Amino acid sequence: MLYTLYFIVGLIVIYTIRHYWFTYNRLFGAQRHPYLDVDAADWPSVTVLIPAHNEEAVIAHNLDALLEVDYPPEKLRLIPINDRSTDRTREIIDDFVRRYPGRIFPLHRQTGKPGKAAALKDATESVTSEIVLVFDADYLPGKGLIKQLTAPFFDPEVGAVMGRVVPLNVDHNLLTRLLDLERSGGYQVDQQARMNMHLVPQYGGTVGGVRMQALTAVGGWRDDTLAEDTDVTYRLLLGGWKTVYQNRSECYEEVPEDWRSRVRQVMRWASGHNQATVRYSLPLLFNRRASLLEKIDGLLLLGVYAMSPVLLIGWMLAIMLFFLGENTLHGIIAILSLTSYSALGNFAAFFEIGAAVRLDGHRKRIRLLAFNILGFLVSLISVSRATFSQLLTRRNDNKLVWHKTERFRRSP
Repeated sequence: MLYTLYFIVGLIVIYTIRHYWFTYNRLFGAQRHPYLDVDAADWPSVTVLIPAHNEEAVIAHNLDALLEVDYPPEKLRLIPINDRSTDRTREIIDDFVRRYPGRIFPLHRQTGKPGKAAALKDATESVTSEIVLVFDADYLPGKGLIKQLTAPFFDPEVGAVMGRVVPLNVDHNLLTRLLDLERSGGYQVDQQARMNMHLVPQYGGTVGGVRMQALTAVGGWRDDTLAEDTDVTYRLLLGGWKTVYQNRSECYEEVPEDWRSRVRQVMRWASGHNQATVRYSLPLLFNRRASLLEKIDGLLLLGVYAMSPVLLIGWMLAIMLFFLGENTLHGIIAILSLTSYSALGNFAAFFEIGAAVRLDGHRKRIRLLAFNILGFLVSLISVSRATFSQLLTRRNDNKLVWHKTERFRRSP
């Protein structure tokens, strides 16, 4: 028990150093925005995929925004993917097709595997463009976003690009404010630091895109995965392609407004990420194309969700050792180590959030930082629940269904 506990403490120390390293780099290190100034070019053809399942509340807003972007219309093809919707999603999409002929080319799926990954796989089979961008149905891109996300692909080593996600319903309640802080830490600090240090920025499944040549080279979208974004990130890394993060390429999303939806979202993310961890940890470790730093960062990124159940096990072991009276000093040290790490947070660490708030120039938001312990505990329990469920039932290849976050916006 003691050796197991100190192994857990060692992991905690590694992740704590990682958070500090990223934050220090973001505040004081050299910042990489290599494609920011590309605004005039011979722009390549781009296809935008919008997976949608029962998205009547948001799909019209998304299509309106995409129709207004600053990109040559003859080189931009919009494909909303309506997958088995039972609400007005199909009706709304078809109305846009009638009003904007030659701009929108819908795919209405009634057969095949359900789920976002399967929908993307089917839609990509008809893509003839060089670049594919993906937006979730509730996202609202700015006018310049398509060019900003396309610019990195002029670099032939780039296989994927990811923009920054910003909540648009921040002022709804405490949860949305806390998620805004978490997103800030994750993107403004975590993702940008990885970009700065030539590590492994993660393609996040939306507000980003892939080069068709790279996607084809690594086998296309997998329809047996719960997290197609993490899956593609690591297959591109193993294949020698780079993923680019564009911190100033912002797109706006609707975050969950109640804790039930938040728990379901976190559990879905954890299940998919854990599946990728099992699949790609060993291949990455022995991959010759990835650098040593990319391997270290990639393995730590794969292990992020595993840290929640590990932390719970550490708490239990430390408390048991302490109250059993065996190695009391070791028990106290372990409890203090675990508690100190918990006070700093796990996913979007508290000090990363603080740095992100400063960088964003919204310093009054720092007053909510203490409340992030609520989000941390909810995530800790939700991720652990999802992980233990996968381990106990061996459901690493769960039956795929549409897992979508509940929408709170009113349909037009």
